[in-house]
Amino acid sequence: MNAAAPPSPYVRIGGEPVVAAIVNRFYDLIEQDSLYADLRAVHAADLGPVRLGLTRFLSGWLGGPRDWFARGQCVMSLHRAFPITPALADDWALAMTCAIAGQQDMDPAIGDAMAQALGHMARGMINFALDGSSEAA
Repeated sequence: MNAAAPPSPYVRIGGEPVVAAIVNRFYDLIEQDSLYADLRAVHAADLGPVRLGLTRFLSGWLGGPRDWFARGQCVMSLHRAFPITPALADDWALAMTCAIAGQQDMDPAIGDAMAQALGHMARGMINFALDGSSEAA
């Protein structure tokens, strides 16, 4: 007898509504909290497209619909054009951790794992040293 696969993290957190709430909270923090002014400055004036893109990315990353990934783009390559310093990556990770923590009905273990993995991913995108010189080859 085959056991059913366990539900994906996407299903376990509540699917698209919860992912969208995390993304909206994340971008609301970036827009409204001066702590994230440098992070806000590297984004376009209209955050609508990146809100949608991050929602689609996170949905697929968590095991939901994979339409973002079907486009064949690499999240690392998409960010290569932006000067990502260690401080900027840390700000992104902090804002995402706060956005995830704001989801009161979500299993804290899943939220903590998400925040840790996404923070690691953000720090993997660093392409400028602390002194502003490029680290990318």
